Amino acid sequence: MRNYLAFILATLLSGSLLAVPVADPRDPDVIVEEATSHILESLNSRRDEFTADPSLLLDLVNQDMLPLLDIEYSARLILGREGRNVSQEELDAFATAMSEHLLARYAEGMLGFNSDEQLEVLPLKGKYSEKLTRVRTRFKLQNGGYVPVDFAFRKTELGWKAFDVTIEGISYVMTYRNQIAPRVAEVGIAQVTADIRAGNISLEQ
Repeated sequence: MRNYLAFILATLLSGSLLAVPVADPRDPDVIVEEATSHILESLNSRRDEFTADPSLLLDLVNQDMLPLLDIEYSARLILGREGRNVSQEELDAFATAMSEHLLARYAEGMLGFNSDEQLEVLPLKGKYSEKLTRVRTRFKLQNGGYVPVDFAFRKTELGWKAFDVTIEGISYVMTYRNQIAPRVAEVGIAQVTADIRAGNISLEQ
């Protein structure tokens, strides 16, 4: 499960070739479809290189993922009510620590992804909603089965940004909120941020 979870989240966030922060005109379903093709091409053409030097894959993941992720919004959702009184500086530090943690784990898991497995983007239900549009997909497994995956997007000044993914009914934002918010209430966001960066908190996906 870890391998396809890593690929799914990498797919969600990768595929951006923007050098400057300009608005991305693509619709959410197009972003998912194009990101899927991009990440598969990268894995297929450079797998040996990435295996020999995993830091190269991490560099690529950071370059491609960050432009399509609404880091601050995801951070606020993860913190929930515990994020109401934090400063912008504290929120930025927490969001950065979380994104670094997530991207490092995804880059590691991507190396085990089987390129014969694929994401199928399903037809959009209803119309686009700027507050929340879900792109439904299903992930084909080697045994012929499928895993349902929903990508959550919101419209921002820079275009559609992804902020959550739900796999088999389980939201990664809610999963992390359940683990992190109680810790923030106990020791404060600064300590939790420091612990994430130091690897002192074991976050389960």
